Amino acid sequence: MNQGVFLDRDGVLTKLVFNSESEDYEAPHFVQDLELMDDVIYSLDKLKKMKFKLFLISNQPDYAKGKTTLLNIKKIENKFKIMLEEKNVGLDEYYYCYHHPKGVIPEYTLKCYCRKPGILFLEKAKVKYNLDLKKAWFIGDRDIDIFCGAKAGVKTILIENPLSKDKQGNSIPDFVVQNIKEAVKTIEFENKKGIQYEY
Repeated sequence: MNQGVFLDRDGVLTKLVFNSESEDYEAPHFVQDLELMDDVIYSLDKLKKMKFKLFLISNQPDYAKGKTTLLNIKKIENKFKIMLEEKNVGLDEYYYCYHHPKGVIPEYTLKCYCRKPGILFLEKAKVKYNLDLKKAWFIGDRDIDIFCGAKAGVKTILIENPLSKDKQGNSIPDFVVQNIKEAVKTIEFENKKGIQYEY
């Protein structure tokens, strides 16, 4: 079976953007605002060299909430994918949920199974890529990521992004780090310990 790492996008791989209307840091709404966090390329390359399958698991409800257009969201997704592929660190699969239970766009306003902390996308990846979830990891910057990973039975790493602080504190991650580079070091260390993985 294969080993996998599930990754949140905004606040983990890409920088959060200040929204003056909500007065909060959120996902980018325009391509020109998309910017990778420090050490993302290095970290993804490291995981690939460790033979992990890599998956993006991202809630993108801002169209459902009426904050941006679906076209803008799709453009950002495409640009993000290109940015990684240009550096030879493209992910194996990109899973996005566009729904929100309190949205304003009727067809996207619902309680779904794909929105984190739902584990639908993790289960899909498990089947498609023959993953052992007991040997998988979830890296996120919010409680919802940790809840999702724990529900699926994977090891969880919380990145303490200060811009996500108001969305942290109610979950119990297996590990807490400051950035993606430290998260990968944690996985590498656990790997070398031989506790989480069998060869």
